Amino acid sequence: MKTNDLRSLVSATQARTRARAADEEVRARAQNEGEVDVALGTVASPIGELLVAVTPRGLACVAFEGEDRNALLERFAKELSPRVLRASRATDLACRQLEEYFEGSRRRFQLRLDRRLMTPFARQVLAATSRVGFGRLATYGQIAARIDRPTAARAVGAALGSNPIPIVVPCHRVVGASGKLTGYAGGLDRKAFLLRLEGDPTLFRL
Repeated sequence: MKTNDLRSLVSATQARTRARAADEEVRARAQNEGEVDVALGTVASPIGELLVAVTPRGLACVAFEGEDRNALLERFAKELSPRVLRASRATDLACRQLEEYFEGSRRRFQLRLDRRLMTPFARQVLAATSRVGFGRLATYGQIAARIDRPTAARAVGAALGSNPIPIVVPCHRVVGASGKLTGYAGGLDRKAFLLRLEGDPTLFRL
């Protein structure tokens, strides 16, 4: 390698190192000064990397790998706050509990939730869904009855499909009246995996 090329390579490496250091400094300062309204983190899981968004009110979003991250960031900026930043300290609790869930050591999440990404109707539906325990199932009709809307099973399904906090708010535990797996924003393979994780591994084969 020529001397000039080597110098250029060293300069570029140093520039990247300085940029990373500056980025980390900005992140740390923002966290310390309370300037992060939407903190982002990621969790490696058996169903792909999960994006976690946490606000001072609580966990606002768990997004599956493959979801449009740019669209999510735009939604966070519009509906939560434009001050969105990757911040591991603020997301650590949610990430750790999700890891424990996938490891099989956690059956119940103990997290505050920020429900601002839900419509009023979806909040009702997902509040009822949150009461479906680990390893148990409910049908769309049963959830509709629990919110005193017994004929709204289809609307319940739509609300579950828009759930911004899957897994923690366990919409995967809601199935069709026949027990069939019908619909899941993360895909039926993921829904089946979560149900197998929580119960008999011979069940819920696609």
